[in-house]
Amino acid sequence: MSKLTSRILLSTFSTLLVLSSPVEAWKPSFFNGDGGGKNAPKAANYISMELQRLEDRIRDTPLSEEANEKALAEFERLCQTDFMSAEAAEIRKYLNNLLDLPWSKEQAAPINVGEAEKILNEDHACMTDVKERILEQIVIQNRVGLAKAPILCFVGSPGVGKTSLARSIARATGRPLQRISLGGVRDEAAIRGHMRTYIGSTNGRILEALKNAKQSNALVLLDEIDKIIDSNVQGDPQAALLEVLDPEQNVNFKDHYLDVGFDLSNVMFIATANDLSKLSRPLLDRMEIIHIPGYSLEEKLQIAKQHIVPKQLKTHGLTDRDISITDDALRFTIDGYTREAGARNLERQVAVLCRKASRELSEAKTAKPILIDNAKAEQYLGIPHYLKGDQHEADLVGISNGLSWSEVGGDVLTIETAI
Repeated sequence: MSKLTSRILLSTFSTLLVLSSPVEAWKPSFFNGDGGGKNAPKAANYISMELQRLEDRIRDTPLSEEANEKALAEFERLCQTDFMSAEAAEIRKYLNNLLDLPWSKEQAAPINVGEAEKILNEDHACMTDVKERILEQIVIQNRVGLAKAPILCFVGSPGVGKTSLARSIARATGRPLQRISLGGVRDEAAIRGHMRTYIGSTNGRILEALKNAKQSNALVLLDEIDKIIDSNVQGDPQAALLEVLDPEQNVNFKDHYLDVGFDLSNVMFIATANDLSKLSRPLLDRMEIIHIPGYSLEEKLQIAKQHIVPKQLKTHGLTDRDISITDDALRFTIDGYTREAGARNLERQVAVLCRKASRELSEAKTAKPILIDNAKAEQYLGIPHYLKGDQHEADLVGISNGLSWSEVGGDVLTIETAI
């Protein structure tokens, strides 16, 4: 054995000998104010300071009666455990998770309804029903104070603005936003946490979101709730959400990891979904369903003028003095190159217009602004993807008109009989 190895082993043994000594040798008397240990080793002083910090946090945090009893019991266990052991590390992790939660109820300040309406209108050009529902909740909150937050579910086709609407609601109501993506979640423990018997266990994503928000009145967005995968082996996450989204039960929500009740009644939950048929009936019964329909041509035009075009101009380093897109060109782009209920593909096509125009400006010898009309839009975007058929003005033999409909839109069909 080399001298270096011997020195490392001797140093390690000496350190373990000090740290594994009985707790009474270094533990100060927290409850009688003795505080001793002035001549203790540095490691023992660090341990004493860490225990004092935890005790101060337990005393200063406004825990519930159940949580306070649990915290004191775990603290007593920690004081009687080797501080450098794995068990002590798990106890410290548990106490820190418990104390990091926002236990005090936030008294919501009165919200200016006019200002909230202005924020909602700035971010979204339509969605009148949803805006009215949120403004009604703001009025109730101003009158009652700590009113139970609603549990809403926005249902609509992809790209209609469900997630962005939740962000606007968070701004309008003054709540911190925490987004939880539920797409592909198959384990019940993702919602309710793991038992402490498992190595590396922790609390669920609901309490983790509140811990990150640092407020008990946060807005928690349960995004893509219909994409949860039903797993018979690891439990049903939709069933775990029943307690979270039930106003009569979530006042005492119990996470498997913390094993103490936590009040979720002040949290505003908003879920988003594309297809309600994938959700269980009990879960649907606990949410207020708000359908967000697809946009009409004029609504898409307003969205493009107010939001998409300014955003894409800024993204591509352009201004109104560089390019100008006419309303007719936007209508032509919507009709000929997009066929969707939302506006995501429209945003992609506007981005193409901006890229083509930016390149033309960089290669042009003159700095004149580019006017994008129908002809210019077709030059940039190519042949239209969708052609609008002419309606027959006179009745034709063997030909009839029909209608097709889906969640992403509809069209007029020409049905011809062949004999």
